[in-house]
Amino acid sequence: MPHQEATLAAKTLPFTHEQIAAIVERHPTPFHIYDERGIKENARRLKAAFRDVYGYNNYFAVKALPNPYIMRIVQQEGFGADCSSLPELLLAEKVGITGEQIMFSSNDTPAEEFAKAKQLGAIINLDDLSHLDFLERTAGLPDLICCRYNPGPLKQGNVIIGKPEEAKYGFTREQLFEGYRIARDKGVRRFGLHTMVASNELDPRYFVETAAILFDLAVELNRALGIRFEFINIGGGIGIPYRPEQKPVPYEVIARGVREAYDATIVPAGLAPIKLFTECGRVVTGPYGYLVTRVRHLKHIYKDYVGLDACMANLMRPAMYGAYHHITVLGKESLPHDHKYDVTGSLCENNDKFAIDRMLPEVEPGDLLVIHDTGAHGYAMGFQYNGKLRSAELLLRENGEVVQIRRAETPEDYFATLDFAGLATFR
Repeated sequence: MPHQEATLAAKTLPFTHEQIAAIVERHPTPFHIYDERGIKENARRLKAAFRDVYGYNNYFAVKALPNPYIMRIVQQEGFGADCSSLPELLLAEKVGITGEQIMFSSNDTPAEEFAKAKQLGAIINLDDLSHLDFLERTAGLPDLICCRYNPGPLKQGNVIIGKPEEAKYGFTREQLFEGYRIARDKGVRRFGLHTMVASNELDPRYFVETAAILFDLAVELNRALGIRFEFINIGGGIGIPYRPEQKPVPYEVIARGVREAYDATIVPAGLAPIKLFTECGRVVTGPYGYLVTRVRHLKHIYKDYVGLDACMANLMRPAMYGAYHHITVLGKESLPHDHKYDVTGSLCENNDKFAIDRMLPEVEPGDLLVIHDTGAHGYAMGFQYNGKLRSAELLLRENGEVVQIRRAETPEDYFATLDFAGLATFR
């Protein structure tokens, strides 16, 4: 069975109970651990699926897993970086990702971020019509401009990103025509077109439909303004099967549908070639990350609770979205799942729960649990509320070696930005 199917459909693990028991002797729980082999093989599948789509590249969404070791892995597989802030731009620069291998897609953007993106030679993807003037005044217009389209009611969103017409992102259709006209008249000669209207979507037809909308729009913009597009970025949002019964999105179905829509619209309009980009993060690394945590306490009141040494500071998605993450109790995989638990952390918030009414084998203090599919929007969404310290990140190398790629935070880190020296004279 291919690695992706084994990891996703059956919810197997790339390590054994014995291996994790040895790792926790050197790296205390909780920690996130990422599977290098899985990430690489998955990246290659994505590229292979789109091999017949002209100029295809994926810009890895740094926000999904902002760690330089992970970014180096996807860079070596040929991916660029999709950045949305100054620290993400700086992180890409430190990894050696520069120039048009960076897609800078931000919103409510400060001047210094536009300036850094321009200095790096990144593709600047504007989020609002007013940003054209702001960019020109603060950093100067680059030779290449991309604009983010919000299709409004023409396109259905989903639960994470919401309805497009209620989202804060992007240009309306009318604003797009005005924005590209202004950019053209100010001397911009290279153009891209972008949208992003869903997150964690499992229906491959959704992305084909998105591409078709953008292809039609590119033709209309060309006819109205005489501009030609170098690339079209259909965004990210390809989902992963968090639940064991769900299936991975077939990359080939998306690629084939995109190619057919391209041949039906772009080619007859005489606009070929136009490169096709995506900005997937979750689907690249999400299935290959695991939060390893230990049972600290059991609590039996009106319900039965499993209290872990991790909390929602380590994985916010279940509390924020009600998201499902599969849980394996190491060493008890074959035992009957006949106990119903809420699996919780120690944060002083009642929604600090990784699972509600989850059927698991009987759990005991000291058991090691693995929470699956934390390789995207896991560590990245961490925080320090309640004085919680963020965990370490580990990488399981292809050769079986385990390396620490981010140390756990300490109380000294938590206090580092406070001025205790001035406290003595504070009245």
